[in-house]
Amino acid sequence: MLSRIADSLYWMSRYLERVDHTARFIDINRLYMLEAEDTISESAQWRPLLTIVGADAAYAERHPGADVTARRAINFMIQDRNNPGSLYASLRLARENARAVRDRISRAMWEGINELWLYTEQRVHSGLSLEVVDELLHMVRKEVALFHGLTVNTMMRGQPFSFYLLGTFVERADMTARLLDVKYHLLLPDASMVGSALDYYQWAALLKSLSGFEAYRRKFHATFRPIDVAEFVLFEPEFPRSLAFSVERMAQALAQLDDTPATRAGQSLQGIRAMLAEHSGASVFNFGLHEFLEQFLAAIAEFNEALQVDYFEAYLGTKECVI
Repeated sequence: MLSRIADSLYWMSRYLERVDHTARFIDINRLYMLEAEDTISESAQWRPLLTIVGADAAYAERHPGADVTARRAINFMIQDRNNPGSLYASLRLARENARAVRDRISRAMWEGINELWLYTEQRVHSGLSLEVVDELLHMVRKEVALFHGLTVNTMMRGQPFSFYLLGTFVERADMTARLLDVKYHLLLPDASMVGSALDYYQWAALLKSLSGFEAYRRKFHATFRPIDVAEFVLFEPEFPRSLAFSVERMAQALAQLDDTPATRAGQSLQGIRAMLAEHSGASVFNFGLHEFLEQFLAAIAEFNEALQVDYFEAYLGTKECVI
């Protein structure tokens, strides 16, 4: 299997997962604005989304000196061509990578991602009215979920499928950690807010952003305690968007590629699994949630670099390409 094919499969799924997260973050944030009413400013509500996706600097360059408003933030995160992490840009890159590996994915997968791209391009060029945004975000989330379903049901189980899984769960782990890190600093600005309606809506919005609201309430019947939310989002092995779940799926996918853990990627992933295994919700809060998530994100970045070295870079000279 060529390195460039592995690279395209990996980034196809990473970009598509990024599209899904961007859509769900915007969608839930808009809903939360209606529920929270005037308890938080518009800028304070939307700036964290820019931080989560690492777009603060790009937004400031696009709108120098301007406040962060819902309209500007939504346009920037969905369609702005100056934002390389916008939904539009990420979907374009996902589709380009899918086109590069059309012989390795099923026809249904290609048709699904191509139709989503054409639909999104048409909606973006027609102008983002409130109604168009609602329709676009709903369709994007639905079609990404459909694409994952088509992949599971139509893609051959081999190395290509493993790279697809790696991309999906690396991106999912990264975005979940970023969301929890940024939101945590906003959710506890004042101890007097604990137990208030605002506190409830904020924690509920975080869980809804991860499609985990109902699952959390089934596991924890009490109110939204920060330590319980952290325990659920970080360590719940049965929650598909938890860090623990994502890391285990990464390990399974990597094992299908190489059963020897001596590779750089294998060693890096062992370190991530050990980091999660030695902590619980309580110990993370004692250690420092922000500090823990910073370490986790750094470890994920290191794992991504290790994948580049082990599988995606074609070596010349005395070294051979590893795949």
